[in-house]
Amino acid sequence: MKIDFLGNMKPNESFVLRGLGAFLLLFLIHACGTERTSSSKITEFDTSPVDKVYTQLDTENSRWFLFSSACRPFGMVNLSPDTQIGGAWGSGYRHKTDTIKGFSHIHGWQISGLSVMPVTISEENGQTVFSDFYSKFSHNEEKTNPGYHKVFLQRYDITVELTSTKRVGFHKYSFPTKGKPALLFNLNGLLGPCENRNGTLTKIDDNVLTGEFEMAPTHRRPKPFQVFFQTEFDSKIDSIVQDDRTGNYLVFMEQNKKTVQLKAGISYTSIENAQKNSKTELDHWNFEKVVEESKEEWNNVLGRIKVSGGTETQRRRFYTDLWHALQGRRIINDVNGSYPDNTGDNLRVGHLPLGVDGKPEFNHYNSDSFWGAQWTLNTLWGLVYPDIKEEFVRSLLQYYNDGGLVPRGPSGGNYTYVMTGASSTPFIVSAIQKGIVRDSLESIYKALRKNHMPGGIMEKAGYEHTTNLGGGFKHYLEKGFVPYPIPEGKFGGHQDGASLTLEYAYQDWTLAQLAKKLNEQEDYGYFLDRSNNYKLLFDKESGWIRPKDSIGNWMENYDPYLYKNGFIESNGAQSTWFVPHDITGLAQLMGGLDRAVEKLNGQFKTAQKLDFTSGTSHDVEVHPEYSRVPINYGNQPSIQTAFIFNQLGRPDLTQYWSRKVVDSVFSGLDPSTGYNGDEDQGLMGSLAVLLKMGLFQMNGGTEEDPAYQLGSPIFDAVKIDLHPDYYPGTHFVIRTKNNDQGNWAIKNTFLNGKPIQENAIPHSQIVKGGELLIEFKEN
Repeated sequence: MKIDFLGNMKPNESFVLRGLGAFLLLFLIHACGTERTSSSKITEFDTSPVDKVYTQLDTENSRWFLFSSACRPFGMVNLSPDTQIGGAWGSGYRHKTDTIKGFSHIHGWQISGLSVMPVTISEENGQTVFSDFYSKFSHNEEKTNPGYHKVFLQRYDITVELTSTKRVGFHKYSFPTKGKPALLFNLNGLLGPCENRNGTLTKIDDNVLTGEFEMAPTHRRPKPFQVFFQTEFDSKIDSIVQDDRTGNYLVFMEQNKKTVQLKAGISYTSIENAQKNSKTELDHWNFEKVVEESKEEWNNVLGRIKVSGGTETQRRRFYTDLWHALQGRRIINDVNGSYPDNTGDNLRVGHLPLGVDGKPEFNHYNSDSFWGAQWTLNTLWGLVYPDIKEEFVRSLLQYYNDGGLVPRGPSGGNYTYVMTGASSTPFIVSAIQKGIVRDSLESIYKALRKNHMPGGIMEKAGYEHTTNLGGGFKHYLEKGFVPYPIPEGKFGGHQDGASLTLEYAYQDWTLAQLAKKLNEQEDYGYFLDRSNNYKLLFDKESGWIRPKDSIGNWMENYDPYLYKNGFIESNGAQSTWFVPHDITGLAQLMGGLDRAVEKLNGQFKTAQKLDFTSGTSHDVEVHPEYSRVPINYGNQPSIQTAFIFNQLGRPDLTQYWSRKVVDSVFSGLDPSTGYNGDEDQGLMGSLAVLLKMGLFQMNGGTEEDPAYQLGSPIFDAVKIDLHPDYYPGTHFVIRTKNNDQGNWAIKNTFLNGKPIQENAIPHSQIVKGGELLIEFKEN
């Protein structure tokens, strides 16, 4: 048989041979096509990602709002048991604490409340139950899934089951035959980050209670915040007793009813709206139906990304990370659009605009800072959840409309001035550059610009409520840098001048990109010039970003590995690389690309000895053994560093170190590990997801047609559903070949069957849909 170059048979060959040749030709074409367009492995995606989620991850290092079980995505209600109730840190659900102190409905940034504890009352505890009511429990008798929690209270022989809608908690209690069934409403006392006080409970009829309480101000949330609620039972209330000392309430249920269900609707505006929330979202008593609806909702959002390949543990951890990316930040508006506006002198009830269906056009949120979101939520939400990102943008702008500033992280309907800078600017600019937000761009630009000028939020340090000096902003405008220390004194947290300078410079660059888009040429030049201010703090002699005092003198005896020495939650070695808008410019200051690669690679080699984190929890970050780590993937300031190598012409090192970071930091599946510090309301969960998909955006996706830099995906296939209301494509699929254990370096890359040489793909290309094939080198 003779076959020419194109695989065509010669005329003198027999029919049989021609048939055989055709078969071989098809085989060869198929083989070649497979190599360029798909993985050789059969793709089987998980059909129920919610079943992969491990809710107990990192719960030994829990923060008040970290743990979730009986809640919906971003739900106002986040119903779960509390094993520790003192303080914002080390509270909520702590895996090692074997005592439950109540089941509370609100776990959010600086907010807490409506703690309910089922009890059985006997002669032994009837007089002491208000002060002695905790119960032991065992994880062996516990079940948790997104949207559901079941646990057995050993002291009372009560089985508790929990689920919820967005604004209504749904409880199911199975009481024993002995003792009087009752529920303790702890409306007063310390609960997580704040004190609950002035709690009242009123019986409306035989099975309905209404009430309210106030969350006392905190150092971070400066004003009180009111909670209103309605609780409805499927059985009769026998009687109510209030404790004179604590002010809390004991609600006795009818004796012969051993299975009791409770619905608790909450609102931050009025009892009437709490009732409306409850009636609208939960007008029946079918507990199992709500559990299934919650599971379906979680499957819908988690299922926007489907993965295939890897180990079972890797897939479980991936969906747990993705689940965390949709946690922590909480809705504060009612179903009718009413919301609490606490930005003025007095609390007022605002009203969100309603759509033609009578529902709010967007939800309003309680949220921790977007400090670090440029490398996490910006990218993940922008690509996979543009609907969620648009809601948050509109919520941030609603605060501007009400209070005059775009917030960094609002709580209780008000500003907290959490962290530093104008961290919401990159978040909003990236939404505009990706076409998620398209209307009123001039007005949005005006709102963002205000934060970058005198009178804006850049003037304020962390939690600086009454002054405007702690951010050192006037020095930044006059000198081009923020000194350390700030000579005017101490006004808030995080007054670390070097970090503030780096943040302001980057955020100025992102604002400049929006000015350019809107043809604001004068502003574009002005903010672009300010974005170069980081260069004023680069010390060529030491090779590091180095703090200066107010006169302009370098910090003496500078130690770049000393923690919080002019740098926010980091050291100088980590934060020197915080120039995401101008990595090549930073490299030139260091002596060129090769010198920069050598420096950063050395830092990674050293950091690897400590598993790339400063300890395994946030509270040990300052420990001398851990704080000197030169790269820290347990906090936000240096989580971009593995992808810097892409910008320096060494994508192989991006691929190598990003895989090492995933293996060391984001692969565990245990209560004792997870995020090695502070998950920060979706930031670190989002980062883990992006690293495992092999996608990243160095400048936070804030340039025109933002680029996604490529890393080293850990799965055989990743399928991303593209939202039809925002993007023209249906799916974007990332497939890998030779993605076996130990293979991390990319050999070839094909986009829709065509080879590409770049290590980045523009947003406009990805959202059209298609397939990216990455072929790894075999080790």
